[in-house]
Amino acid sequence: MNDKKIEKLKLENYKPLREIVFEYLREAILKGKLEPGQRLMEVQLAEQLGVSRTPVREAIRKLELEGLVVMLPRKGAYVADVSLKDIIEVLEIRGALEGLAASVAAERMTEEDLEKLELISYEFKKSLENKDIEMMVQKDIELHDIIFNSTNNQKLIQINNSLREQVYRFRVTYISDYDTSKNLVKEHEDIIEAIYNRDSKLAMERAMAHIENAENFIIEKSRRKKEI
Repeated sequence: MNDKKIEKLKLENYKPLREIVFEYLREAILKGKLEPGQRLMEVQLAEQLGVSRTPVREAIRKLELEGLVVMLPRKGAYVADVSLKDIIEVLEIRGALEGLAASVAAERMTEEDLEKLELISYEFKKSLENKDIEMMVQKDIELHDIIFNSTNNQKLIQINNSLREQVYRFRVTYISDYDTSKNLVKEHEDIIEAIYNRDSKLAMERAMAHIENAENFIIEKSRRKKEI
């Protein structure tokens, strides 16, 4: 386990300790601080977090129920891996959803939300220049959320939210690559331009291409890994 990645917890009085530990470990997995296949040892985690083993054990069980941790007989708990097939399936769904959202947003987005969209796109670009990966991920989420929320279609928004965590695990990997991040700036600007011009068809095409590029990147990266 990489000791540098896990820090002592900042305790909050209003939350049960097991919930604080669960949320911390969950975020660490989603952000890639705890990597797929990494073993989760109760004693080490408890020492690093500055808590007893009991809330760590309870948190690991809850993470297993969410599918973020797998328990292997006689071996212990490990961060669940995400197969390439899983990623492709999620991205195929997300591509269709993003296309639909961008198309509807081109018809319904308010001028106020358009201004917010342009500001967030600019902030994403500045985060890239500052090499602030965490801020880039946050701004990417905000940008896509504005597009979905502006559709005023609650079912579409709910479906997108249900995929959020599955998308997050490889979103960090994708955005962390400098060349793809430079491309993302242009792709975001192109989608915003189509929405601004109220061109539903073009907005859909550009949003779907945006997700397809992410899928191609993940597939290629997976292939390169296997060749090493």
